[in-house]
Amino acid sequence: MTRTRTAVLCAATLLAALLPAATTATAAPDHHHRACAATRDPQGTARKVLDIVREARKDLGLKAALVKVTVGGKPLVTGAVGESMTGVPATPAMHFRTGSVGIAFMGTVLLQLVEEHRAGLDDPVSRWLPDLPHGDRITLRMLGDSTSGLHDYVPDPVFLKKLYADPWRHWTPKEVVGISLSHPLWYKPGTNWSYSHANFQLLGRALEKITGTPLDKLLRERVYRPLGLRNTVGNDTAVIPEPVLHAYDDERGTYEESTYFNPSWTTAPGAVITQDICDLARSAKGVGSGELLSRRSFRTQLDPGTVGLGHPTKKCPADVCLPMTEDFHFGVGVVVKNGWVVQNPSFFGYAAVMAYEPHQRLTIAVSTTKGPKAVAGNNSQTIAERIADRLDPRHPLSG
Repeated sequence: MTRTRTAVLCAATLLAALLPAATTATAAPDHHHRACAATRDPQGTARKVLDIVREARKDLGLKAALVKVTVGGKPLVTGAVGESMTGVPATPAMHFRTGSVGIAFMGTVLLQLVEEHRAGLDDPVSRWLPDLPHGDRITLRMLGDSTSGLHDYVPDPVFLKKLYADPWRHWTPKEVVGISLSHPLWYKPGTNWSYSHANFQLLGRALEKITGTPLDKLLRERVYRPLGLRNTVGNDTAVIPEPVLHAYDDERGTYEESTYFNPSWTTAPGAVITQDICDLARSAKGVGSGELLSRRSFRTQLDPGTVGLGHPTKKCPADVCLPMTEDFHFGVGVVVKNGWVVQNPSFFGYAAVMAYEPHQRLTIAVSTTKGPKAVAGNNSQTIAERIADRLDPRHPLSG
């Protein structure tokens, strides 16, 4: 859920003719020669999914779209349409930023540590971060489900001015969290809901303190390896492993390449990640099915108590405290929408979504980049909603 001004400052909010090299619904192996393939599709469902993606590329003004869908745990389609750069077709093997997927991973690790009795969800954060203002009133649960009341630094005018002036700047957690702490709390911790990137900067630091392990190593050991995520990489710099899906953006007033804008501000160091489309889909299934957690902990991840929170108040207006309902609420690092478990990262021209629906065991992963006249918002979310409507109309991802 990492996002900048035109990429949706809220909680939840995939194409011209297909290039011959990018039209196939069969897959491309990655650098580890891992199969990323589709099953046989005698009814043409995979073709219909790719038709949705092709049409969306045209409708939404996209540069490229990558997609992977599995049904009942079996691959249906893996494909790419459009271009990474002019004359360079997009392929399923390309890597892209998936910032807030790291937030889902951090939420999962937090609940693993609770299972191991190394921490309690309702422990005050001051136990591990003693210098944090309000740390005696903010709990680990409140960081994980974004009910701490901390302001989000991303829409802060001071932050935005500096970010747009120098998008290559490296930001430290102290700098960005300090911007949030320069404001009073939106509300008494635990009494409302509002998305704040500061929560997850602090959660990453707390996880390191609890375990005595750097966050990137913690995620590798507890998430990437168990799920077989071989193309998921955390970087402290703007580096993206080759092959790269290039991104473009117009947030600074002109359409420009934004591939290597620095993502250091987006979430906790160690959880700033890139993936390929196959790892994004695997992440959706692993997180969305609770593969790494006990049943009890997974239930908590999907509903830690945020349902019904999010009511606007005088201090926390409607564009900050979004309504939480039974059909849409924030869990521990994930969005739960109509039964789907979702994360939808967005960053300077990159957009993605991972979504898992348990009834059909349906996984949808999409990554998109923007053309010069792209529709505003997370267009990967739009494509995923259209695919869900086709494959699982009884459980819509939209609405």
